[in-house]
Amino acid sequence: MSDREPTASISDRGTAAFSYRDGPGVGNETLAQLDAWWRAANYLSVGQIYLLDNPLLREPLTRKHIKPRLLGHWGTTPGLNFLYAHLNRVIREREISTIYITGPGHGGPGMVANTYLDGTYSELYSNIDQSADGMQKLFRQFSFPGGIPSHASADTPGSIHEGGELGYALSHAYGAVFDNPDLLVAAVIGDGEAETGPLATSWHSNKFLNPLTDGVVLPILHLNGYKIANPTVLARIPEEELFSLMRGYGHTPYLVSGGFDGEDPKAVHRRMAETLDAVLNQIAEIKAWAAAGTLQERPAWPMIILRTPKGWTCPKEIDGLPAENNWRSHQVPLASARDTPEHLDVLDGWLRSYRPEELFDQSGAPIPLITDLAPAGDLRMSANPVANGGLLRRDLVLPDFRDYAVDVPAPGATVNEATRVLGGWLTDVIRANPDNFRIFGPDETASNRLGAVLEVTDKQWNADYLASDEHLARAGRVMEMLSEHQCEGWLEGYLLTGRHGLFNTYEAFVHIVDSMFNQHAKWLKTSKEIPWRRPIASLNYLLSSHVWRQDHNGTSHQDPGFIDHVVNKKADVVRVYLPFDANTLLSAYDHCLRSVDYVNVVVAGKQPTFNWLNMDRAVEHMTRGVGIFEWAGTEVGGEKPDVVLACAGDVPTLEVLAAASLLREAIPDLKVRVVNVVDLMRLVSEGEHPHGMSDREYDAIFTTDRPVIFAYHGYPWLIHRLTYRRAGHADLHVRGYKEEGTTTTPFDMVMLNDIDRYRLVMDVLDRVPGLGERYAGLRQRMQDARVRARAYTREHGEDIPEVADWTWTAGPESQAREVNTGVGSANADAADPRKG
Repeated sequence: MSDREPTASISDRGTAAFSYRDGPGVGNETLAQLDAWWRAANYLSVGQIYLLDNPLLREPLTRKHIKPRLLGHWGTTPGLNFLYAHLNRVIREREISTIYITGPGHGGPGMVANTYLDGTYSELYSNIDQSADGMQKLFRQFSFPGGIPSHASADTPGSIHEGGELGYALSHAYGAVFDNPDLLVAAVIGDGEAETGPLATSWHSNKFLNPLTDGVVLPILHLNGYKIANPTVLARIPEEELFSLMRGYGHTPYLVSGGFDGEDPKAVHRRMAETLDAVLNQIAEIKAWAAAGTLQERPAWPMIILRTPKGWTCPKEIDGLPAENNWRSHQVPLASARDTPEHLDVLDGWLRSYRPEELFDQSGAPIPLITDLAPAGDLRMSANPVANGGLLRRDLVLPDFRDYAVDVPAPGATVNEATRVLGGWLTDVIRANPDNFRIFGPDETASNRLGAVLEVTDKQWNADYLASDEHLARAGRVMEMLSEHQCEGWLEGYLLTGRHGLFNTYEAFVHIVDSMFNQHAKWLKTSKEIPWRRPIASLNYLLSSHVWRQDHNGTSHQDPGFIDHVVNKKADVVRVYLPFDANTLLSAYDHCLRSVDYVNVVVAGKQPTFNWLNMDRAVEHMTRGVGIFEWAGTEVGGEKPDVVLACAGDVPTLEVLAAASLLREAIPDLKVRVVNVVDLMRLVSEGEHPHGMSDREYDAIFTTDRPVIFAYHGYPWLIHRLTYRRAGHADLHVRGYKEEGTTTTPFDMVMLNDIDRYRLVMDVLDRVPGLGERYAGLRQRMQDARVRARAYTREHGEDIPEVADWTWTAGPESQAREVNTGVGSANADAADPRKG
């Protein structure tokens, strides 16, 4: 126990969900039961890796019984099976709602084996029953064409964490327990995984856990000593140094070590059982103190260090080289079991060492001694509905976003910070959903103009406080830690267990979680194909402080490429939206928070900019995903346009509209069509994405034979990639970000990347047949305007007034206005202390 914690009487110990248990330790019968489960799980795990047939070894093992390709990971599996058995006992005895997260998810055969023993696997996959025939199918399917993968994937009952990519076990575990006060997550961290940056940071998640309103994460650091071909760091440092590290992270460490030098496993079972009881009693006390209001300081939550041999129970040597307690047992210790009689004999002895004839009856079913260890019904870790979060997901109560609309009497008539308007709506989303919606972000919620939410909630924080701190509390709906990995991992764990949320961050730095997005998108793709997996709330990104308005931070903060990364994933999973003003952003995010099983990427600016559409028009435009701004163009009804000016993103939309205005004044008889794309996937062909336009619709909007000048928020080649099959692709010319950036003014930034209004006018003159010769003087004036604008920034440090003070005018219904805004406006942060 930590010396910071108060003492408690027996009557104060425990809660309904986390009971305190006094009494003698486990008896010999229970130890025998634990050992039988463990041996059975180990047998089933080895069988999955190696056996094609003869699952119970009821005939001599021959080459024909061995799989032709031996795939899987044995090294971590016996430790995972050992822990699963012991958790079964305490769950059954204490009736604790528990899920199991395997950081070393390559121990997939163990996860499958345990869910088979407790019956859940056969309930969900009825063709794989608890019989000799069912066991043969279980073995055959593992890492086999048309079967199941080798990790704890979405196919695995009870899993919310595949563990293929290491580093996220703890962040997923903490995300799962937020707002789940009665849940225990046993999170196994492999000692290889413990070397990753995200995992090392995620130990600090305990500073964000509320002991009263959140559940409990029990970290179990499994030290088996080796990675693929090297020792692990934490296994090779002095024990006291390791304990000091865990104490420094804010934990009370408990050590269980055993299985070395031929030690009887029953002795290790006894130590583990005693330790687990002590740990759960400590947890029960902490929860009781929190419920009673007597917990004065952040508790030192317990964690377990389990030190066992790598590949525990496999042959100690193979071909004269160490196997057990060595890196050689990491994957398949007997890689030639099908090819050499010697390895086949070793495998036969290894499998028979578990004494399967004692563990399975004549029909092939596990004996009652084993199955009786499993908790009942939904208390089984593999059947816990929390691990199939869609079963528990409740639709959000969403206020009508139309009530938060900004007034737009005419296009460009008003100015707002779009994300600040969204923050007002999110404030009421939090009010209406106090226990199943959270906002996650790396210290950027206020910077991204969502600070209004702090009027109704705080940022959850359970480290120390200073008198000068603002908006910090033991419980809150905003989660901020300066680690994109943790924010993403927390949110994924929160979503996978049935809740809702969003991740807001700077656009350039969302790349930090590129690989985490990959893994979640793959999980969603797979889970959609599994009938028993229920839909979960979508993973929603809000990317602000984007490439075009990071002029104050410079090139390090300028990268719009996350969109390119996202669109590589399956079409039925990813969505990308580029709202260009406050009303389109409100409409977009209402849609995103209602959706399930998607990854929604919304890119929106936070700086003051024009509002172009009133709410009715914004909803129509968002519903279409792409549309013609008839009010902005100079088309003639019934005639083809001469040129199409297209845009996607808030700053590109502004520049296209400014270019259209210049063309209207300079070439009034030029027929210009202005098109905005707010749902990027509408550009994709109809058969390649659910949102894709038909060729007929695309051709009607963009034409088949007219130049299209497209100003795009991100890297220009993505638009070419999305539209490569479209008619008229040769006439498509895209402007976007081309890695030209620095600390400069907003308009200089767009000029550096040739997406400015003057360059767009020049593009029209260059690409509409005949215009270049007829309007050479106009082209020259556009060139001069660029030179003049750049010179002005170098002399005055701000954008030229004709850009900074530009405002949309489009006929008698609109009048020129004196507003210092648009892409060239000042940052406008200093006037409001909430802005950052």
